Amino acid sequence: MPIKIPTGLPAGEVLQSENIFVMDELRATTQDIRPLKIAVLNLMPTKITTENQIIRLLSNSPLQIELTLLRVASHISVNVSAQHMATFYRTFDEVKNQKFDGLIITGAPVENLDFSDVDYWDELCEIMTWSKTNVYSTFHICWAAQAALHFHYGIPKYPLPKKMFGIFKHKNLEPTHPLLRGFDEEFVAPHSRHTEVRREDIAACPKLEILAESDEAGVYIIASRKRRLFYVTGHSEYDSGTLAAEYFRDVSRGLPIELPKHYFPNDDPANIPPNVWRGHAHLLFSNWLNYFVYQNTPYDIDKIESIE
Repeated sequence: MPIKIPTGLPAGEVLQSENIFVMDELRATTQDIRPLKIAVLNLMPTKITTENQIIRLLSNSPLQIELTLLRVASHISVNVSAQHMATFYRTFDEVKNQKFDGLIITGAPVENLDFSDVDYWDELCEIMTWSKTNVYSTFHICWAAQAALHFHYGIPKYPLPKKMFGIFKHKNLEPTHPLLRGFDEEFVAPHSRHTEVRREDIAACPKLEILAESDEAGVYIIASRKRRLFYVTGHSEYDSGTLAAEYFRDVSRGLPIELPKHYFPNDDPANIPPNVWRGHAHLLFSNWLNYFVYQNTPYDIDKIESIE
C-alpha cells in the first residue's frame, strides 16, 4: 500500500525512482479507507534529507499512511527554503485539536545544550504533553529520545568525552518483544551524538524496559511498559552516506572529529561505506507501525485514550 504525502513534496520523486509506491493528496481523495495518521516533527536541519529517510521507512508496509510534517514555530530553519516549510509543514497550533495514530520526533543537533537552553524547548514540552492524550504511539529518535526520557521520567543526559560516531553492533535483549520481532540476536545501527543516557538510570525506572543495547554505544532501544512510547538513541533511518557527509563537513570546518567507527572499509574515507543496517531499519519501523500503531489504535481515532 502507498504512503500519502503532500502533493509536490520532493520525497515523492526520489522514492518513486526507487520503486517505492507513494500517493499524493489528489489521488488519495479517491481511496475509501481510513489511513493511519502519522505526524513527523522534523527537528533536523537537513529537512528534505530527513523527510526522504523517514518516508522511505514508513512506506515499507502494507498499511496506508497519511503523513503530516510538523515544525516548531519557535525556531526558524535556515538550511531549507521558507517556501518549502510554508508549503509542506504545519505548526503545532494548526494540528493541536487533531488526534494521530502515531508521532515520530526526530533528532536535533542541540545535544551540547542543556534542555532548557534549546530555543524551542518549551514548545517541545507542550507537544510532548499533547502527545500523551492525542497520539496513540510516539517514536523518539536520538536527541528526541533523550529529551523525552528527561521530560517523561526525569532521566538525565550526560556529555561524552568524544562523539559516539559510527556503526555499532547491538544485542537483542528481548527477542519476544513485538518491536524486535524478526530481529537477529545481533544487529548493527548508526549512532551520531555527543551525549548519552545511562543504563542504570533507565533500569531504575519501573515504567521502562531496555530492548537493545551495545557494548560500545550503550543503550539503544527503550520502551515504555505500556508499549506506547519508544526511544531509539541512534539513527537507524540514516542513508549509506549520511555519516560520511557529517564527517567531511566537520573536517572542512576544521572541527576535531575522528573517523566514524566500523564504517569506511579499511578505515579509509576514500572508500564507499556499505549500508549494513538497512534491513534492521525497515524492520524496526514496520514493527512499530504494525504492532503498536495499526493493531492498537481505535478505528475511531477520536477515541484514543490518555497514555497515563
